[in-house]
Amino acid sequence: MPDEVLWEPPADVRATTRLGRYLDWLEGERGLSFAGYEELWRWSVDDLEGFWSSLWEHFAIRAHAPYSRVLSTRHMPGARWFEGALLNYAEHALAHDGDAPAVLSHSQSRPPLTLSFDELRDEVARVRAGMRRLGVQRGDRVAAYLPNIAETAVAFLAAASLGAVWSSCAPEFGRRSVVDRFRQIEPKLLLAVDGYGYGGKRIDRRDDLAAIRAELPSLQATVLLPYLDPQATLDGASTWADLRATPGPLEFEPVPFDHPLYILYSSGTTGLPKPIVHGHGGILLEHLKMLALHSDLGPGDRFFWFSTTGWMMWNVLVSGLLTGSTIVCFDGDPGHPDMGALWRLAEEAGITWFGTSAPYVMACRKQGITPGASDDLHALRAVGSTGAPLPVEGFRWVYEAIGRDLMLSSVSGGTDVCTAFVGGCPMVAVIAGEISCRYLGAHVEAFDASGRPVIGEQGELVITAPMPSMPVGFWGDGDGSRYRAAYFDVYPGVWRHGDWITITERGSCIISGRSDATLNRGGVRIGTAEFYSVVEGMDQVVDSLVVHLEGDQANAAGELLLFVVPAPGVEAGDALRRALVAEIRTSLSPRHVPDSIEFVAAVPRTLSGKKLEVPVKRVLTGTPAEVAASRDALVRPDALDAFVALARRRAAEREAAHGIA
Repeated sequence: MPDEVLWEPPADVRATTRLGRYLDWLEGERGLSFAGYEELWRWSVDDLEGFWSSLWEHFAIRAHAPYSRVLSTRHMPGARWFEGALLNYAEHALAHDGDAPAVLSHSQSRPPLTLSFDELRDEVARVRAGMRRLGVQRGDRVAAYLPNIAETAVAFLAAASLGAVWSSCAPEFGRRSVVDRFRQIEPKLLLAVDGYGYGGKRIDRRDDLAAIRAELPSLQATVLLPYLDPQATLDGASTWADLRATPGPLEFEPVPFDHPLYILYSSGTTGLPKPIVHGHGGILLEHLKMLALHSDLGPGDRFFWFSTTGWMMWNVLVSGLLTGSTIVCFDGDPGHPDMGALWRLAEEAGITWFGTSAPYVMACRKQGITPGASDDLHALRAVGSTGAPLPVEGFRWVYEAIGRDLMLSSVSGGTDVCTAFVGGCPMVAVIAGEISCRYLGAHVEAFDASGRPVIGEQGELVITAPMPSMPVGFWGDGDGSRYRAAYFDVYPGVWRHGDWITITERGSCIISGRSDATLNRGGVRIGTAEFYSVVEGMDQVVDSLVVHLEGDQANAAGELLLFVVPAPGVEAGDALRRALVAEIRTSLSPRHVPDSIEFVAAVPRTLSGKKLEVPVKRVLTGTPAEVAASRDALVRPDALDAFVALARRRAAEREAAHGIA
């Protein structure tokens, strides 16, 4: 089947994009010219020092002290970047001024709020002064139990300006999940809301907040932002009004390149979430590259990515300020009152760059939403998708239902690096089902079973050269053993990310799902993403999850189990099972017809929308649910119940088969 080209760069792309201006700068300042994007990418990963220092100069990084060298060693882990440099992320995020909007904050809990660049700078200065009054200093941890609203961005930038270390959880996180994260980092200050609105529901969090505070002995102060109830109070806490009451100077603590900026967390579905430390300089350079060059964001743009403060895409959203863009925050249910809500927001806010998740795109497609026909999206020029591989049908829906003249940037990366490894580019065509390119400076390879790079074949996604935004480390991991075990235990000196990837001859990429959740039947190996594309492409299916249980000597093929959430009005019975079998047999292979198809009310997903394939597999093979997954880390904690019941039923059947009473 020929490649299905959905979008091609315009003829004037070199003259009209920030990536084009960067290429002109390289030619004028460095005497470097490149025939195309692939040649530019190759230089960026071969000459790491030249590439990353060019970004430093091109974006005019404000350093309070110069660096002595760009990169100390290429060895991973252990690479040190821009040693000697002193800078501050917040100084760059707040470099723009004036009365143009900096933050548009939309919420289902209160009316919209707008901050201009001047107002944002003033609010950050006020909150910075308030944090100083509460004793926050360089290196102290500031924890936030806040939604995706303007005040959260203000508080983060205030903490960063002081050299304090930020960490946030979304208010929908249960108390256990919050404590499991924050207790590891011993915060001095906690910022929190009293509750929030989600769709038509009002959710009070004050009891949870009291319980969280009781389990964080390091806290010296708590600040409450009345959000659900403007009159809300909390014993022993000051208010947001108190925190921002007094004007103060907008100053920036100069910190080393790798000084901790914020702490993000792994999903926490098994064991304690890993507290992943990111540095000021690494995030600054990486996000400038991602947002200015790959996303072509700049002054005049309105940048939106649907996210909560518990997902790395919130951190990426705030970094839109680095480019001079207006960032658009949204807090609430994206499906309320219907799936068109965010597209109406795009019209109202004049969004030019709309980011969301692949599951949201597919849900809009499934419900027949046509934003391009029903909303005025004339300003929109790019759509981003992440969180899961976007199927071919999702690519087509964007161009059929939204608009033809859009750059679709399907991206894949991780909390571990707080960026994408692969994604879109204004100079590279969009082909259905393919991620356009490997990002500049990201030496992404596909490794075969023997650890050799392959092209055109599925392999392990690895990074073979260091990136500045790789973690500074894990908080509390003094000897670095947890960090090494997380990424470097399979291929010493090479980052193993845990995804299946195929890199095509043209340099585009296809992510096929997690490598630890592969479906391997009779030697035919496919990623779960391919399976979901087929199953969830059916109108009768809302969601699905598939796991492969390895076999033994009696059953070498193992068991393939498919769990399906039927669409409303579709009967969960044999007729649907037969339709599923027929579609899988035709679209995948007879070997991938499941041994069993079960119907469930919901698929277990993390709060960032990822399916719990491996934890479900562990539950089904005998691991207690409380060990296999943290329910507080799930969108629906009860979604695990059906799998626990099935595991018990299977165990009882095995015992009966062996004559055990």
